[in-house]
Amino acid sequence: MGLSHDDLWPRAGAWPAFDGEVDAVLLGVPTWRTSLSPTGAAETPAAVRAALRRYSAAVMGPQAMDLDEMLRIADAGDIVDPDGDAGHAAVIARVRECLPAFVIALGGDNSLTYPVALGAAATGLITFDAHFDLRDGVSNGSPVRRLIEDAPTGASGTTPIDPSRIVQIGIADFANSATYARRAAALGIRVITLDEVRRRGVADAVAQALEIAGSGPAARIHLDIDVDVCDRSVAPGCPASVPGGLAAHELRALTRAVATDARVVSADIAEVDATADAEDERTVRLAALCVLELLAGLATRG
Repeated sequence: MGLSHDDLWPRAGAWPAFDGEVDAVLLGVPTWRTSLSPTGAAETPAAVRAALRRYSAAVMGPQAMDLDEMLRIADAGDIVDPDGDAGHAAVIARVRECLPAFVIALGGDNSLTYPVALGAAATGLITFDAHFDLRDGVSNGSPVRRLIEDAPTGASGTTPIDPSRIVQIGIADFANSATYARRAAALGIRVITLDEVRRRGVADAVAQALEIAGSGPAARIHLDIDVDVCDRSVAPGCPASVPGGLAAHELRALTRAVATDARVVSADIAEVDATADAEDERTVRLAALCVLELLAGLATRG
C-alpha cells in the first residue's frame, strides 16, 4: 500500500501467529455460500487485515496506551471453506482451540455468527444489526434462529442459546417484516431499535444489553457486529445497509462499550463485502476500526 514508516508510530496488525498464549486472537471465517444476495465477503478477512495497517494501536485518553503493550494479540489465520456442516464444525473446533483468548472472527457473511458463537460456548448473544436474522432455513439471514433452535451435527458440547438472553441493537424500520418482528417478540428476544438507541444513548442501551445477555451463572456473551447496521454512506460495502443507519462513531462506541465487559468472550464482524466497497475502502476500514475498538475494550477490563 506504500505506507510510510516511522519507528515512533508503529502500525496495528503486525501480530504473530497464534500459539496458544494470548489475550486476543483474530480468526478469519470467510463464509459466503449461503448469502441471500451475491457477495464477495470471502475476500474480506484479508482486506481487514490490510486495513489494520493504516492505523496505530494507540488509544488516546485519558492516558495514552498502546494496545500492543497491554495485550498479547495473535492471528490464527483463516478457516478454509467454512460454509456447510463440515465448515461449521471446523469453525467450532478452531474457536475452541483459541479459547480462553478473546476471539475476534472476521467474516464473511452473517452466517459465521452461528458456528463462532457455538465454538465460544456462548450463553448469551448481543447483535448490532439492522435485521433480525430469524429466517427459516440456512443462510446469512438465519443465524439467530439457528442459535436458538439448532445443534449442529457432529459438534459435541454445543447447546442452543436461550432467546431471553438475546439482545438485538439497531433493528431498523423498512429493513424487516412484521412477521419476523412478531417472531422475535414471541421468542422473548429484547429488541432495541435504531430509534431507541438514539433516544436512550449508547451507555444506557449497552448496560441493558449486558444485563440481559449476561444473565445467569457462568455467563458467556458473543457479540455479532453486522456492519450493515450502519448508514449506507459509511458502509457502502454492505449489501443490505440503508440510508439512516448508525453513524460510524456510534458503531465504534457501541463496540468498545460492550467489549469492556468480562462476560463477553467472542465477537464477529460480518456482512462486509470488500469487493463491493467504495474506492476509499471506507467499509473495510470501519471493520478494521471495530477490531481495534474490541481490543480497546478488552484492554480496559478491570
